[in-house]
Amino acid sequence: LFFRQHRIPGVKGWELKKAVGDDYIDVIDVLNSSLEKLGMEVKRLTEGKERSDRYIIVLKDNLTEKASGARIDEIAMLSATLAYIITKQGKVSRKSVEEFLCAKFPKHRVLFALDRYIKQGYLGEEDKVLFIGWRTRAEVDRKTLLDLILSA
Repeated sequence: LFFRQHRIPGVKGWELKKAVGDDYIDVIDVLNSSLEKLGMEVKRLTEGKERSDRYIIVLKDNLTEKASGARIDEIAMLSATLAYIITKQGKVSRKSVEEFLCAKFPKHRVLFALDRYIKQGYLGEEDKVLFIGWRTRAEVDRKTLLDLILSA
């Protein structure tokens, strides 16, 4: 769980079952109690069947903007993109996201940022359609994000 074995960190449920046994869920619960002291937790990313779910270790508390290492305008672009995708039922054309962001940010920064978010896993892209990526499902509380945007 701690090491990156593939492009996406973490392990699949079937890999844990093979390595640990049928009671791998109980082992994850024990690991969670140990990780809690360090401010981390094992998070389950649902991908359909239980055997194909992915388990990764993430920080329990949210990072501040300063600790994330990203520029504030990059965080704003990612937040706006995620909110836009969520409000469009989870899938939206890349062109409409680009047009949406270009209203406030320079086009070259928007194109670069979208490519980076796809590469980092915050967004996924298939046939010029953007959707929420694995990393967003793991690290971002989407309900809190929308609440913060709506309250602003």
